[in-house]
Amino acid sequence: MKGYLFVVFVLLCSFSRLSAQEVIPYQIFTASGKPVAFKKLAKAAEEADIVLFGEYHNNAIAHWLQYELTSLLIQSDKPLVLGAEMFEADNQSALNAYITGEIDAKTFAEQARLWNNFNTDYKPLADLAKTFKRPFVATNVPRKYASQVFRAGLESLDTLSAMEKSWIAPLPIAYDASLPGYQAMLEMGGGHGGDNLPKAQAIKDATMAHFILSHFAEGQRFIHYNGAYHSDNYEGILWYLKRQSPNLKYLTISTVSQDDVSRLLPENKGRADFIICVDSNMTNTY
Repeated sequence: MKGYLFVVFVLLCSFSRLSAQEVIPYQIFTASGKPVAFKKLAKAAEEADIVLFGEYHNNAIAHWLQYELTSLLIQSDKPLVLGAEMFEADNQSALNAYITGEIDAKTFAEQARLWNNFNTDYKPLADLAKTFKRPFVATNVPRKYASQVFRAGLESLDTLSAMEKSWIAPLPIAYDASLPGYQAMLEMGGGHGGDNLPKAQAIKDATMAHFILSHFAEGQRFIHYNGAYHSDNYEGILWYLKRQSPNLKYLTISTVSQDDVSRLLPENKGRADFIICVDSNMTNTY
């Protein structure tokens, strides 16, 4: 009987410890895998000229942290410029009209090609820019031109009109097929699209970098929201930024998902200056 009671006591103690464990939905890490608080990331962002915030498009934690970081930066000492992959360059006029209050959200949705999760995930950022009267840049290449590159290669862009060329990076764009990110795309694509698959990614990266730099001025700070793959491992957008403006101070942020967020897995280290590791049980926004 005493032995039975002892076992019950041990089980109750174990259950008590388990039930008292803190549930942590995410943890921020440095590139080397050191856990840090949000204020460490925010301080680093305040010291940067250009911040590339790599997200998972459907990740609620990433979107929340984007909003929190932007809220801090937009009220800091340097004027903040916002930009996003989610808005295409030929929709800049409509975005400007929304930010300045000339049109409402309904009209904006009618005039621009908005992502399905705009209202939940990106409208709060646009509304911050609207409230604080800060510019918001549509940085991405219009999708039809990325599709054109996928079908017919980068050279096909030479046939575009002057107006159409104003919505993409100046031609010809630099392209390094040996970059690991583009090589990985070839492997993931299984040969589908051939060399044009990573080139279609490159025209997006180059165009986003072009419009970031076109709207950045000394004394300002620029925060850019993009899918993590566009800036992971210091490639993509950052590769193009550094080619044109190597002396600016850049900060990269990535988002990853793991079953256990207490430590960063080896394959997720080194993706960015700061890595937001989100519990894989987190509900997606879509």
